[in-house]
Amino acid sequence: MRFLTLLMCAAIALMAVVSCTPKKEASKSKVLVLYYSQTSNTKAVAQEIATRLDADIEEITLVEPYDTAFQATIDRCKADREKGILPEIKPLKANIADYDWVFIGYPIWFGTYAPPVASLLEKVDLSDKWVVPFCTFGSGGLESSVKDLTEKQPNAKIMTGYGVRAARMDAMPKEVEQFLKLYMPLISNPDPTDIKANTQSDSLFVPADFPEQHPVSADEAAIFDAAVNGYPMLNAKAKTVASRTVLDGTEYLFTAMDMPREKKADMPPASEIQVYVLVEKDKAPVFTKVVR
Repeated sequence: MRFLTLLMCAAIALMAVVSCTPKKEASKSKVLVLYYSQTSNTKAVAQEIATRLDADIEEITLVEPYDTAFQATIDRCKADREKGILPEIKPLKANIADYDWVFIGYPIWFGTYAPPVASLLEKVDLSDKWVVPFCTFGSGGLESSVKDLTEKQPNAKIMTGYGVRAARMDAMPKEVEQFLKLYMPLISNPDPTDIKANTQSDSLFVPADFPEQHPVSADEAAIFDAAVNGYPMLNAKAKTVASRTVLDGTEYLFTAMDMPREKKADMPPASEIQVYVLVEKDKAPVFTKVVR
């Protein structure tokens, strides 16, 4: 799996450093949590991560803040995009060079990280830092934002990130706890000798890969419909599916066709999407993210 491969690469890199350095008592890596938040959802994730890692935390702030009204913010962002400009942010108090790990959080706007984070990435150099993205979104955008982040900071060691829908913030603390278990062995002790054992510990659940997809059955189609019905940004029909056991139930990966919601010229054309759906015991199906 790509996630564990990245962790093993991190372990190998750190092992090389250890082998070339005189032996001394291991010290905890320095961790910084940076975030931009418009509605406080991303802030809540940032605070959860910082608390669990005992990390420093700092908010990315604008010189000229966005309007609190949603539509006004969208209109300003659209105007800025058309002009090719980014909002001006205030200087960071933290010195990036002092940290080994940097967690960067943001809401997803227009399919990627919000413009204030784009402004930050223009100003900082994350080369050789372990960088862990996290985000909040309406339907998805983690994968596309990580791709953009990797292109913007090609010399950073960008790890698999965490994303959560705004509609699922109640599930966030438990998900962050499980997510951070993959990183704590490296962060808490830079000596990676026992990293393999740590990633296979009883307290960490790593789901198997999804099997090959198959055409959806009537029952599976009903699960998909129950998960996406009522969400105004999706008009999708499931085609194929695969499922796997996860910590709290069953996770489904649907391939679906998303049709235009309205007959308007500016509506995006029909497209194939992937929709992740979680079914926990005694709970209704809920989609956790969409990958376009």
